[in-house]
Amino acid sequence: MIKLQSLTRISLRVFAALLGPGLLAYLVFRAGPVFVWEQVQVVGWGFALIITLGGLSQLIRTCAWRQTITYDIRGLRWSRSIGAQLVSDACGQLGFTGKLLGEGFRVSLLTPAVPLDRGLSSCVIDGGLHLLTAALVAALGLSITLLHFSLSGQWRVYSLLLAAVLIAVVVLAAVAVTRGWQLMGNVVRALGRVPQLHNWVISRQPIIDSAEHNLLTFRRVAPTAFWASLIFSLLWHAVAVLEVYVILHFMGAKVPLVGAVALEGLTKVINLVGAVSPGNLGTYEGGNMLIATTFGMTATAGLTLALCRRAGSIFWAAVGAVCMIVMKRAEWGKAAVWARAESRASS
Repeated sequence: MIKLQSLTRISLRVFAALLGPGLLAYLVFRAGPVFVWEQVQVVGWGFALIITLGGLSQLIRTCAWRQTITYDIRGLRWSRSIGAQLVSDACGQLGFTGKLLGEGFRVSLLTPAVPLDRGLSSCVIDGGLHLLTAALVAALGLSITLLHFSLSGQWRVYSLLLAAVLIAVVVLAAVAVTRGWQLMGNVVRALGRVPQLHNWVISRQPIIDSAEHNLLTFRRVAPTAFWASLIFSLLWHAVAVLEVYVILHFMGAKVPLVGAVALEGLTKVINLVGAVSPGNLGTYEGGNMLIATTFGMTATAGLTLALCRRAGSIFWAAVGAVCMIVMKRAEWGKAAVWARAESRASS
């Protein structure tokens, strides 16, 4: 029975891993590989600009994250900070589990310049502010779509409901930070009343409460750093909007800047829905095709937009992988030197 359960879990993981690439291959096949390749070629040297914007977004995200480290970081080099951000982002390309793994790598690469507890706290604060601003941009994108673009009755209702939910989440989060409400901790404690989840909640409750406390008190403890991090997070989303606008410009699509904002906002909704898929592979491209047709473009244009943006992400993920190898090799080298020194001292 145990072997059967283990085999079932493995089969489900393999199926989930293959579902994304299979869906992406199907979408490319339906759109026509030759036509998609022609669309990609139209972008041409614009790929260099896409890569540059990707690097700028990584730098901005690093600036936002460094603001959340409530510790003296004069000993933390910028090169190490950017390298840790690239490593975290590279792992995050693998989906939710990859994001957790990436945050672990990011914290470990901060030591010994930053204590472990401060590193964990900074990741929680940075992640919370990033999600808050992403929800704000998504709500803005949905609102622009409702006001400036014609949607069918059914899609208009769905968009209106989703926009209302996102706006409510943003308002509730802002009030929680202002009033110090421990919403996450209370929700987890409520879940702990379920017998099947009780032990899991009890073991993790102190960590969750500590992380939420750090997030809620950050604005009061370091107001300047809070607003700086929030502004950098919004600037990161602005660069993402600019990336959409640039790609569509090279493709010859006549989409105004306000349309690029709406596209990016809807894309964030797609990212949320596709979070269960490893790397959001297939669901991201399919969602962009659906959004493109909603905005009066062809589905192939939406697929090309998604593929161009993914190519930029893959480039910087590869850079992150190289950074992880270099940084870890340096750490192993130092550990080996210290081990040899201790061995000589003891002898």
